[in-house]
Amino acid sequence: IFNNIPMGRLWGSLFFVFMSFAALSTVLTVFEGIISCTMDIFGWSRKKSCAINGVLMFVLSLPCALGFNVLSGIKPFGEGSTIMDLEDFIVSNLILPIGSLCFILFCTMSKGWGWDKFTEEANTGKGLKIHKAMRGYMTFVLPVIVIVLFVMGIYNFFK
Repeated sequence: IFNNIPMGRLWGSLFFVFMSFAALSTVLTVFEGIISCTMDIFGWSRKKSCAINGVLMFVLSLPCALGFNVLSGIKPFGEGSTIMDLEDFIVSNLILPIGSLCFILFCTMSKGWGWDKFTEEANTGKGLKIHKAMRGYMTFVLPVIVIVLFVMGIYNFFK
């Protein structure tokens, strides 16, 4: 597209510069959540939390960065698989469904945050509201759906 518009190189360059800024701001936002969480849980200072989480992020990112070169000989699921397949399996089939289930249970059970506190917080501000009639669905149906998706993901992966 940029080749076919006037001053396409300029607009293309600006597009990718702005996309880089958008990506950087997203990374900073995600990293801030991790930093504040570890500060709250462990009582660490911001400097200590940044240092420890920075090292952890670096170390945990190495398999992804080295997956197609230094670690290309690792075949976790047999010939034709890469370390990226293992990471995809762990994130898509384990972490996301289990995290979703934990979030649902925490928001709906009295031993967690509880339904009343959850709906009070979720219904602040403008926009869509969570109605009391949704409690049965979110407490009983939604966890079953997530468990079914989790089991299906594991089954289909090893099939």
